[in-house]
Amino acid sequence: MTKPKGERRGLVLVYTGDGKGKTTAALGLVLRALGRGFRPRIFQFMKHERAAFGEHRALEKLGVPIEGLGDGFSWRSRDLEKSAELARAGWRRAAEAVASGDWDLVVLDEIMYPLAFGWIDLDEVLEVLRERPQNVHVVLTGRGAPEALVEYADTVTEMKKVKHAYDAGIPAQKGMEH
Repeated sequence: MTKPKGERRGLVLVYTGDGKGKTTAALGLVLRALGRGFRPRIFQFMKHERAAFGEHRALEKLGVPIEGLGDGFSWRSRDLEKSAELARAGWRRAAEAVASGDWDLVVLDEIMYPLAFGWIDLDEVLEVLRERPQNVHVVLTGRGAPEALVEYADTVTEMKKVKHAYDAGIPAQKGMEH
């Protein structure tokens, strides 16, 4: 195998699909980057600002900023306009973090949902990605990645569900799903 001759630069990675593991894969990259001295930051578009799942607790111990931008699962929301405004405000914070160059890796977890709902403009997301500092890596996760984002990204992985315990009536397990 020949060694690639391309430049070293920040990458855009997309984890999408209906299978489990998109956020977990992004968190794995955060852990790898942290081990190399990178400065990672995570924005979660669906999680509540006070979420305290296992990953939040571990990342707090590691000193990795993780920010919940949403109000939980929006399809259960009693006020979708409020959910939309939270997503837009969160996007502004996340876009600033990407553009600042202060972070080596920015994770935009579950951003595909507000994109699909039309709460965040895809063209604006693509513009922020195009204009980001050269060294900034960005990971975007969620089901249903738009084709324009898939085309723009450097690496796209589609998680495919083969079987899931939930379908057999087994509830979400601490340490596995939350």
